Amino acid sequence: MAGAIWEQFITGIQHTTALEFIGTIAGIASVWFSRKENILVYPVGLVNTLIYTWLSLKGHLYGEASVNIYYSVMSVYGWVLWARRGTDQEHVLRITASSRKDWLQQWLFFGVFYGVLFFCLHWLKQAFAPEAIPWADALASASAYTGMWLMARKKIESWYWWIITNLASIPLYFVKGYVFTSFQFLVLLVLAVAGLLSWRKKYKED
Repeated sequence: MAGAIWEQFITGIQHTTALEFIGTIAGIASVWFSRKENILVYPVGLVNTLIYTWLSLKGHLYGEASVNIYYSVMSVYGWVLWARRGTDQEHVLRITASSRKDWLQQWLFFGVFYGVLFFCLHWLKQAFAPEAIPWADALASASAYTGMWLMARKKIESWYWWIITNLASIPLYFVKGYVFTSFQFLVLLVLAVAGLLSWRKKYKED
C-alpha cells in the first residue's frame, strides 16, 4: 500500500505542470504572508486562486473551482479591509476572537454552503461527472468558504477552518492526480497550525 502511494507520488511529481507549480508556490507564499499578517497575502493569493480555478475545472473538482472563484472575490474584499488605516495611520482591522454569536454564524454559514455544494456536486456526478467526489469536495469547499470569510475579518478562528480544508484537500487532490498540489496542502496544514498559534499570541499581546 505504502509502495503504491509512493509510486503515485513520484509519478505525479513528474507530471506536474509549470502552471500547477506556480500556483502551488503562490498558495504557500500567500499563507505565509497571512501568518505574518502581511497584506501581500491577497495579491499573491490571487495568482494562486486564478490558476486553481482552471485546474479544478479541468480535474472535475467543481466545488473547489467555486471556492477559488470565491477566493478571488474575497481577496479583493479582504485587501480593501486590511488596507484601511485610521487618522493615526494605524491599520483599523485587528485580530479578534469569535463570540458565541460569531461561532453560530460560522457553523450556519458552513452548513448552508456544505448542503448546497453537496447537492450540486451529487447532481453533477449523476449527470456528467462520475469522477466527482461530492462529500469530500463539499467539505473542503465549504470549510474554505468559511475560512476565507473569517480571514478577511481577521478572526482567529479562520485558521481552524483552514486546517479542516487542508485535511480534506490532501487526499482529494492526491486521488485526482494533482500530487504536487496535494503536497502543497500538507505544507499549508503545517502553516495553518503555525498561523493559529501566531495569531493567538498576537491577540493576547494586544
